[in-house]
Amino acid sequence: MADENPTVELGTDELRAVAAFAVACAEAALPIFERARPGDPRPRAAIEAARAFADGGRRTRAIRDAAWAAQRAYQEARDGGAPAAAEAARAALAAASAPFLHPLAKATQVLHILGAAGHAAHARELDGGAASIDQARVLAGPIVARVLARYPPAPPGRGRAGELIRTLDAALSPPRGAR
Repeated sequence: MADENPTVELGTDELRAVAAFAVACAEAALPIFERARPGDPRPRAAIEAARAFADGGRRTRAIRDAAWAAQRAYQEARDGGAPAAAEAARAALAAASAPFLHPLAKATQVLHILGAAGHAAHARELDGGAASIDQARVLAGPIVARVLARYPPAPPGRGRAGELIRTLDAALSPPRGAR
């Protein structure tokens, strides 16, 4: 019987590299949020919490709390008719989720790796720019690509951000048969 919960090897240094990548991607979209919702510090706080982990800190409840706060900022921006700001807040949420990437070989874990990049690209698109993933491809670097290659392909769905995540996944990963 095959293992129903296959795992992947994932070292702390790799996890920090994934978090640093997510932080860099989310930071690029942060001005979109702050321009639309000045005075709301929650997405920036989520990014800073993730950065503290990437820089050598511990995974703490404070990171999770910051992620939940960014989730609320996303919902409020969405409900307030600011879709670009909402996606930028989702990028911050994804950055704060990156330190909690699990070593489970599940497609949904790819969202912890590439979610910030996909939501940031979508935020730029909604803000009138191009939804380019080129910057994320450069920021990812070889460590992130090696970690990503251990996981199944990104899952279907999740709208435009999901499309961008799958495009980035395909760009960074070896062919599906090699995974």
